[in-house]
Amino acid sequence: MRVVEQAGLTDVGRQRSGNEDSHYEAPPLFVVADGMGGARSGEVAAQMAVDVFAQAGETTGSAEALLERLVKEANRRIHELAQRDAAHAGMGCTLTSALVGDGEVTIGHVGDSRAYRLRDDRLEQLTRDHSLVEELVRQGKLTAEEAEVHPQRSIITRALGPEPDVEVDAFTFPARPGDVYLLCSDGLTGMVSDDDIAEILRSHDSLAEAAQALIDAANANGGRDNITVVLFRLGEDEDEDGDGADTLSGRETNVTLTVDDVRAAAARQEAEQRSAEATMVIDAQTAARARASPPGAPPRARRRRVLAVVAAVAVVAALLAGLYAGSRQFWFVGTNDQGLLTLNRGLPYELPLGIELYTEEYVSAVPARSITPARRRENVLDQRLRDRDDAVDLIRSYERPLGGGS
Repeated sequence: MRVVEQAGLTDVGRQRSGNEDSHYEAPPLFVVADGMGGARSGEVAAQMAVDVFAQAGETTGSAEALLERLVKEANRRIHELAQRDAAHAGMGCTLTSALVGDGEVTIGHVGDSRAYRLRDDRLEQLTRDHSLVEELVRQGKLTAEEAEVHPQRSIITRALGPEPDVEVDAFTFPARPGDVYLLCSDGLTGMVSDDDIAEILRSHDSLAEAAQALIDAANANGGRDNITVVLFRLGEDEDEDGDGADTLSGRETNVTLTVDDVRAAAARQEAEQRSAEATMVIDAQTAARARASPPGAPPRARRRRVLAVVAAVAVVAALLAGLYAGSRQFWFVGTNDQGLLTLNRGLPYELPLGIELYTEEYVSAVPARSITPARRRENVLDQRLRDRDDAVDLIRSYERPLGGGS
């Protein structure tokens, strides 16, 4: 088993000024790291983690033990720098890695970056997010659909850097020729559903095209975070005849073509392309004429249709405005992207196209992960609607120890 195709892309997204993701592709080893922390610290942490893998040297011995050792070494370096240098205090990163072996692929994982496998047109998530909402899903307190739009979905419960040691998930899967593996940061999965990811992978013949399409889809849906995608496809160890998978899903072909066959196919393709281009021109001209003067539609009828559309848009806008105005009487406690407690005004929901029904009114210096035990942390982040005084008192109750009060 060997890697027969690979691709890796990263993008800053549409709402971030810098890119804190890092990635590494050097078969048989692949890595994605997503940084977190103030200023440029997240970028530093992610790059440090990737550097550990890049310097790994020989990938012999137990694959799971190797990945666990590398992840723990990355954690140690990040943690020590964060403790030593105040400019990097609190920095960390998530990490998902893959090591291709003899008929198997081993995954090493910490955080909420993910690994997927596309096999026989079916996409399967191989990793389990180390996040607050994932814990609530496992406890039956949230559905998977609710977790996808939960305001606290970015709060992770495990990362490289915050602690001197870290628990690493390491597991091995049997591999098949034609398997496609995807490693990605949550900038992709937070913007693109698993169904859409699967469809994009199935519909592109090359991994480079698929990687770009995934990036484009995440940006089209809002691009609220950095987006990193690493893809690789497996094939037989010896493939001298050139037989292989004709799509990402691994459907195999075994066809002998003559020179005449190739020429005939090229001619057909050129003819089809010219026909398609001609059809597109005709369709464009027809559409332009229809827009200019729809058949049988006098000016008054066209005005009525325009007025009806404008009225419908106005009604929808009024409903959204009313919903937003009504939500302003509610408050709830949550967290921001750095995991700090926040005071939010409105309802803890998001509408399509990234429209949020709440605004962040105050950011505390208290990280949610510092609230123990975990049961109390869940109570704080349960999104319960409160009045303003109740929500403020709740945050203040956790801030008092920071000032030395009782």
